[in-house]
Amino acid sequence: MTRPEKDEKDPHDERQMWWWLAYFLFGIHIVAFVMIYAVMHAPK
Repeated sequence: MTRPEKDEKDPHDERQMWWWLAYFLFGIHIVAFVMIYAVMHAPK
């Protein structure tokens, strides 16, 4: 077990989590806009 390597690897994992969070929020907004567009343009 080498501790320094694990400590050195943690910032990369945190950055990966931030990228995942950014894509997740972006995807939610895309879905929301598509649903709003569908509701606004739905045939009466």
